[in-house]
Amino acid sequence: MPQSAQPNIRQAALWNDASGKAWVAMQPIMDGVLAPFESLVVGSGYPGEGGNVLDIGCGAGATTLAMARRVGGDGRCAGLDISRPLVALAMERKRVEEVANASFEVGDAQTFAFETGRFDAVVSRFGVMFFDDPVAAFTNIRQAARPGGKLAFVAWRSPAENDFMTTAARAAAPFLPPAPAPDPDAPGQFAFADGARVKRILEASGWSSIKVEKADVLCRIAEGDLMTYVTRLGPLGAALRELDQATAEKITKVLPAAFAPFVKDGEARFNAACWLATALA
Repeated sequence: MPQSAQPNIRQAALWNDASGKAWVAMQPIMDGVLAPFESLVVGSGYPGEGGNVLDIGCGAGATTLAMARRVGGDGRCAGLDISRPLVALAMERKRVEEVANASFEVGDAQTFAFETGRFDAVVSRFGVMFFDDPVAAFTNIRQAARPGGKLAFVAWRSPAENDFMTTAARAAAPFLPPAPAPDPDAPGQFAFADGARVKRILEASGWSSIKVEKADVLCRIAEGDLMTYVTRLGPLGAALRELDQATAEKITKVLPAAFAPFVKDGEARFNAACWLATALA
């Protein structure tokens, strides 16, 4: 399918370079951390046996592959992501895992030229918070769904409700220059922290029967993987790539103590405070 110019230039650059490459390198760790959301998203968006599903921001393909298995051989699940490295990994996983009814494509859901009414359902696991213009994006996504088609996605709630996700930045702050207050609506991990805003976006883009409900999910990560996870992803991962070695070492030394409250019996456990948003086209 043809595709027009992408407006999300910053996100495309990020996910086709450092962030995308880091996720590829850490794919088994990331799939383990986010595994509890697979059943939540697939279960909420499942259109029935033989359904045709679109997975927005599919990343390395875990949710796409899970949905493809769920809809069966007569169904399909297509994954779309802006990151070429992640889509390449997803395609390799499809081959290795022999999931013939999954497919993957590089593209920006805000502008992608979807076939109108093609999909019975649209799902996303943390893939919809990065659009420059979320109303335009969800309008375009809605046109890809058949009338009455399902939408189901998860997005992070506020930073205040996700203390694990903000621990690294707080620990690093004394070693970094003061940062300006972030724009809460800017594209990024917590762009959908305001549930009322999520509902307004979906209403403005033509979805109906909208529900934005709290979902609190217990996530786990092996203690041996924790520091890799903390130092390679997110704002701290980006900062560490730019810092001088002395400052980076100071930050990495304080991180184990900062995360110690989350660690027990060889693994870190934390609550993922999210929204589960559902709607109909």
